[in-house]
Amino acid sequence: MTSLPPGIPLETHLQIGSLLFEGLDQIDLTGPFEVLSRIPNATYRIYAKTAAPVRDVCGLRLSPDALLAEAPQLDVLHVPGGWGQEALMDDEEVLGWVRRQAAGARCVFSVCTGALICGAAGLLRGRRATTHWASLHLLPWFGAVPVNERVVLDGPMVFAAGVTAGLDGALRVVAQLRGDEAAQTIQLYMAYAPEPPFSSGTPETAPAPVLAGARRDLRDLTIQREATARRVARRLGIPEPPGD
Repeated sequence: MTSLPPGIPLETHLQIGSLLFEGLDQIDLTGPFEVLSRIPNATYRIYAKTAAPVRDVCGLRLSPDALLAEAPQLDVLHVPGGWGQEALMDDEEVLGWVRRQAAGARCVFSVCTGALICGAAGLLRGRRATTHWASLHLLPWFGAVPVNERVVLDGPMVFAAGVTAGLDGALRVVAQLRGDEAAQTIQLYMAYAPEPPFSSGTPETAPAPVLAGARRDLRDLTIQREATARRVARRLGIPEPPGD
């Protein structure tokens, strides 16, 4: 992969693909879909290991367009996250596909804990990256430098933090590939001008009892992800981060 290009001529057709798997968080997929599917002169498709429908973490039923093996070389590879990410961390069929696609892609775009899937595929070494706040501390186990920002760009990789940050990250991808005006036009079509009713969208702004409850709810999954990160780090030969 090379650095993300500052703009690609409109006459260049783009192949854009998203990874689909059981237990993903649907907005990690469908939020960016709203943006990426509107890129001019591009084909957007969803790819999975099998043709069977899957359910997201809350039960929404989703179906792929095609199998992983049927995907062409993608210009943009989109890797969502969600609780089901854990099942892919040692799945060499999926990780190999991500690795091969990334090698020829113009851009790899992860959302939420999709960054951990990219890490398991060996794509995060030396990268500045972000992910969901509850997993940000795991990134060094994949060789990455954690950055507590909503969207982080590092070379050809774009990382969006938790869930809704996928919209922001996708708009950044569009701006890089097709220019600011294309991204702004898509944002206008979507009427994307968020005015959240509460300021509890980050650990820094959430009320203490809300944050404590969220950490408690995520405790078991976080422990599991920590164990997985250590195991993957050993497989990848990444030294144990200082202080862990």
